[in-house]
Order: sequence, then C-alpha cells, then structure tokens
Amino acid sequence: MTLDDFKASLTQDAPPKGLSKELQALWYDGKGNWHQSHEIAQEVNTPAHCLIHAYLHRKEGDNWNANYWYNRAGRKMPQVSLAQEWENISREMLEK
Repeated sequence: MTLDDFKASLTQDAPPKGLSKELQALWYDGKGNWHQSHEIAQEVNTPAHCLIHAYLHRKEGDNWNANYWYNRAGRKMPQVSLAQEWENISREMLEK
C-alpha cells in the first residue's frame, strides 16, 4: 500500500483489512478519532508504538508527555508540522 492509498482509505468507515496495529492507530488519527488512535498506540511499548504515542501527545499539546514517548522511541520531537509528521510516520510504517 502506498501513502496515497492509505490516505485515500480515510474515506472508508473502517480501516482496510490487514493493517498493522501501528497503521490502524494512524488511520484512526487520520479520521479524527484521537482517542481510538491513542488506545491502540498505548497497547504495547514497541519503538513504533511509542513514536505514534509521542505524536499523539504532541498533537494534544502535551509536550512534556510527548517528549517522554519520543525518548522511549529513541527519537527527538520533530520540528515539522503535525500533518507532515503524520505523513512521515505513516510512510515509515508502510515501509515496514
């Protein structure tokens, strides 16, 4: 699946079958369902889940908590827009 395909799937009522948990979390966030996305992101503490968790707290405006999760993911808070970060993480998860 390409990033364009993934973004196009946001018009659907449910995420496409076969998406990883990470991509499901990003899909729900892309649909505007922060809470469902957060529920999935906090299920496990893999680096990928921690990165998405960090992004979600950055989006929420809780930079202290976001930094905690970026550190758990082995990353630093990016200096890009939230939209660009969503695309960057989505692209990274699609390439896994």
